[in-house]
Amino acid sequence: MSPIPTPHSPQHGRILSVRHSVFAVLGLCFVTVMVAIDQTVVGTALPTVVAELNGFKLYAWVATAYLLASVVTVPVFGRLGDFYGRKPFVVASILVFVSGSILCGLADSMLHLVLARAVQGIGAGMVLGTAFACIPDLFPDPHVRLRWQILFSAAFGIASGLGPTVGGLVTQYAGWRAVFFVNIPLSVAGLVLILRYLPWMRHRTDSRIRLDWQGALLIALGFGCLQLFVELLPRHGLSALVAVLAVVCVGSLATLLWWEKRCPEPLIPLSMLRDRRIGQLFVLSVFAGCLLFVLLFYVPLMLQGGFGMSPREAGLTITPLVVCITLGSILNGRVVTRLRQPVLMLYAGFILLALCIAGFVMTSRNTPGALMALYLVLGGLGLGIVLPNLTVFGQQAAGQTLLGIVTAMLQSTRMIGGMLGTALVGTLVTHFYVQGLHSSYPDAGLQPWGDALRDPQLLVNPIVQNEFVARLSALGIDGRVLIEGARAALVDALHWGLVAALVVAAVAALWVVRVPAVDLNSPAPSRGSQDGNGA
Repeated sequence: MSPIPTPHSPQHGRILSVRHSVFAVLGLCFVTVMVAIDQTVVGTALPTVVAELNGFKLYAWVATAYLLASVVTVPVFGRLGDFYGRKPFVVASILVFVSGSILCGLADSMLHLVLARAVQGIGAGMVLGTAFACIPDLFPDPHVRLRWQILFSAAFGIASGLGPTVGGLVTQYAGWRAVFFVNIPLSVAGLVLILRYLPWMRHRTDSRIRLDWQGALLIALGFGCLQLFVELLPRHGLSALVAVLAVVCVGSLATLLWWEKRCPEPLIPLSMLRDRRIGQLFVLSVFAGCLLFVLLFYVPLMLQGGFGMSPREAGLTITPLVVCITLGSILNGRVVTRLRQPVLMLYAGFILLALCIAGFVMTSRNTPGALMALYLVLGGLGLGIVLPNLTVFGQQAAGQTLLGIVTAMLQSTRMIGGMLGTALVGTLVTHFYVQGLHSSYPDAGLQPWGDALRDPQLLVNPIVQNEFVARLSALGIDGRVLIEGARAALVDALHWGLVAALVVAAVAALWVVRVPAVDLNSPAPSRGSQDGNGA
């Protein structure tokens, strides 16, 4: 690999060496792993947290506060990175994230924990908005960039997949507070490498840059209401509050489009949305995020809640998915640069994801482990192909001045897809699970154990199960028989939820036809500094 010139230094004869490049990317990988693992590591610790802090009413807000803060901040800091360079924001993101992690670990109430998770979410949004865009800064050539993007996507996917298993093991052996301290060594290592090796590259040299704070506030309001709408709709239905959130979300985003047309330095340049390649890639990123989060959250639920596996057994079973994200990325890097139509790889990726989900739609407790592993291999390969290509294709279409905001919006749309996907599948699973319980136990609502059985958490938490069985044994009822019936109902409900995900995968594969041709051998387009309102 040849040395890579930095955009700000060739005039002075400075060349970024291969060693500097490798260590800079390694530091960025530590930071992205820090964020990726934190997105999923907390879930398995939450029952223990709630039991100690006595705050079940705020249970969902531990995740909601994190996602809400990160979804809002990703596009804001993506654009700020375009204006001022990305290194200062990457460094600041690490410090904010670590501060939030320490506050989480020291929480003495659920409210304290929720607020600390919001701080973590701000740091995570800053990372996702800036770190991914550092790769094309370091490697302008799309072929070289794709090889490094493989490392990023593999690190992010593996960390996300390992999160639930790591969370369960750390909670079991070190306590739930240790879950929030797992990321600190990664943060410190990433901070040291980034301070030492990541160059500060500014692509905008004009001294007067007008920040679009109005656009930032509208993004915060619109995305924030969308997140709350997705969270509250499955639990409360179309209540007055949920309806108000929907109206405010639509109104805020419509006002944002109106404002960005008139703003001289828009936070979200509308020319970016008018580019057909970028717009279609954003749509595909929503689909990819939906499928990614469905696989990461609902396949483990099927293994643990439906089939009765321990967290360790479920973690081992899902390992092929994690490993094959890396293999898929490597395979993609070898193939995509040799294709005259690189977009064909997106077809392959989404078809593999559809085959994986279709397999789990037909999976039962009697399905051989080898067959489930095959399904997960297909899903991992699909994710390893789709995720890096969406990023590289988007960066290739963006040009240097829009690089940060396009990369950030790809991360934002992926997270929005994850929110919508988990809400859709979660709503279906809850509906069909309760319906299945009523079919198996028509009088469950009249029994003292009815409410406990309607909570799927009973099926994945051995402590709660033992308490449930002991309580029913005192009444002369075999609680284990009830649990097995509930497991069967949960598996059937998950099948219906995965059918919805299968439809999303099929639509995504068909949607690829709308993506114009991508040429990885041509230089990225050059866009003017006023591109937000340009033609």
